[in-house]
Amino acid sequence: MAMTFGIWQDAYVQQQVVHGPRSVTGIIGTTMNGVMYLSMPFLSTNMEHGKWAERRKAVALAGTCLACASFFLSSLSTEVWHLVVLQGLLAALGNAMLYVPTTLWLDEWFKDTNRATAYGIQFSIKNIVGTSCPFLMQGMLEHLGFRTALRVWAGIALITSLLGLFLIPSLSPDTRRRPTTVAWSFLRHRTFYIYAIANVLFSSGYGLPQTYLPSYASQVVHLSPTLSSLTLVMFNAPGILSCTGFGLLSDRKIVSASTNTLISAGGSAICVLCFWAIKSNTVPTLLIIFSLGYGFFASGYSSTWGGWIEDLEAEAAQNNEAINSGMLYGFMNGARGIGYVAGGLGGVGLLKPVLLNDYWALGTKYGGVMVFTGITSALGGWGILWNGCKGVRRRAQT
Repeated sequence: MAMTFGIWQDAYVQQQVVHGPRSVTGIIGTTMNGVMYLSMPFLSTNMEHGKWAERRKAVALAGTCLACASFFLSSLSTEVWHLVVLQGLLAALGNAMLYVPTTLWLDEWFKDTNRATAYGIQFSIKNIVGTSCPFLMQGMLEHLGFRTALRVWAGIALITSLLGLFLIPSLSPDTRRRPTTVAWSFLRHRTFYIYAIANVLFSSGYGLPQTYLPSYASQVVHLSPTLSSLTLVMFNAPGILSCTGFGLLSDRKIVSASTNTLISAGGSAICVLCFWAIKSNTVPTLLIIFSLGYGFFASGYSSTWGGWIEDLEAEAAQNNEAINSGMLYGFMNGARGIGYVAGGLGGVGLLKPVLLNDYWALGTKYGGVMVFTGITSALGGWGILWNGCKGVRRRAQT
């Protein structure tokens, strides 16, 4: 649901099915992403060690039930804060309880080779859902209404999640070699904080287009509900390729981890500032180019994490330190969660024009969102600048 929340958010505003400030509905999607990712460091740390490592499938089942129950109960909501609690908090926690065990299994299966590509394929599947579901959800909302649509979605999520858990092998070749102690040495390495800060900055803007793109398309560009939903399809579809592609760039060592990140972050910033923020309010073609371009570059950002983890593993090996890649991946998700929450809370305040007239898209009420997203996208690639400065210092010392 998080990948297509913009459609639900538009329905909450247009159908006026709950009481409360309409602007608050924009917080639900980013809060959902934020809570889901913020809980991952805690969940991954506990399920990587000790007794909880053997109870991953039970945790995943409990998370599935919690998320689906929250979706069902949210169909009974009468106030905006009901949706914030049920979807933004409880459903998000349930999603995390399902996601973390599957990610840890994936990390164990691909610990020695093609890990970044495996992560990329996993993210690609997320984009497949984001590409295929907008029309399904738009159709349900139009023909069934908000409440029945949520109940149907709860049933779909329950059936597909249980089927997926049944098919996933929970035992991996590394099961007997799981560490019994938590390795915290990575917290002493500056590289971890370089990538974590970049992740927070990029993620604070990444969730905003997903939330506001359908509303922007319908309210500013005056597209039909179907075409407004199509913007999310175009946003998610390119990520099917780019997530795997950026993972391959990391695994094949074609570029360094920081350069790979810069390509994703820089491409995202260019798409925002050159296409969305210019004349997309009057030239729909620019909105299409933005959706496709930003979807391609921004969706691939998470797939660069595999290269980050390899950099940290190399530093740990040089210092003869233990490191746990599964737990480290959870902390990367936690950094993304901080960004989502910060962007979500600030997103409502950003709904204001930055120009005096709407000749440019920056003059619409979404102008602040555009500027913020463009700047945070660019800052998400700052790791390459740090590495460049380190290289200059090394050459100066020699």
